[in-house]
Amino acid sequence: MVKFDPSKRQSAILRMVEEFGFVATEAMVTEFEVTPQTIRRDLNELHEHGLLTRFHGGAGQIKSAENPPYKDRVQAGVEAKRKIAEATAALIPNGASIFLSTGTTIEAVAEALMEHENLHIVTNNLHVATILMRNESFQIIVSCGQVRHSDGGIVGSSSEDFTRDFRMDIGIIGISGVDQDGSLLEYDPQEVKTAQTILQNSQKVIMVADSHKFGRRAMKRVGHIEDLDVIITDSALDAHFMGICKADNVDLIVADALG
Repeated sequence: MVKFDPSKRQSAILRMVEEFGFVATEAMVTEFEVTPQTIRRDLNELHEHGLLTRFHGGAGQIKSAENPPYKDRVQAGVEAKRKIAEATAALIPNGASIFLSTGTTIEAVAEALMEHENLHIVTNNLHVATILMRNESFQIIVSCGQVRHSDGGIVGSSSEDFTRDFRMDIGIIGISGVDQDGSLLEYDPQEVKTAQTILQNSQKVIMVADSHKFGRRAMKRVGHIEDLDVIITDSALDAHFMGICKADNVDLIVADALG
């Protein structure tokens, strides 16, 4: 059997997929300055050799049941997360009450909120609580439940029940992926109920996610884009997802486009 040796471009595609989980075809066309047909041939060949999974509109990792390790996620896309976090913080008034969910982008949002005053925060993320406790004007409430050792998330039915008792001005959630039909997806089933409770109990819901999450698959459905008020991402989405946002009256803020 002849060993498959990926080309230089194919190897770069595999690195992108490993870093971001899902990469849209349009992003690869721009990155490599080739035609969509060329990218599709590359993806088909890589898929045939079991190196990635081909999806409509792009390609992703082989597994959709496991999130990449926290140490890898926290180091990936740092600049994109910073831009998203700053754009998010600009929407939060002093004195607001907010939910902050789990995820490395949410942790970046917590850092961006440090100059605010008198925020009232409920979170199921130990890393977020640790960041925010440096600001003595904040009231920080941490949910109860099982601590996920991998990333400090607090999950399970206890976290869901605890969170349900609060009604907050703003809920800020991260997400593992957004399917082609607009479904919001997560890897860990234990995390889903708390995220759904945040969606239901917030007067305004903001989702923060880098553009590579759009089209990325994960195992468990949390909700749909229509459940959101605002999406903040780092760079322009393709026409398909922009159309979903427009149809569902969701404000789309692209951090790269801000002054």
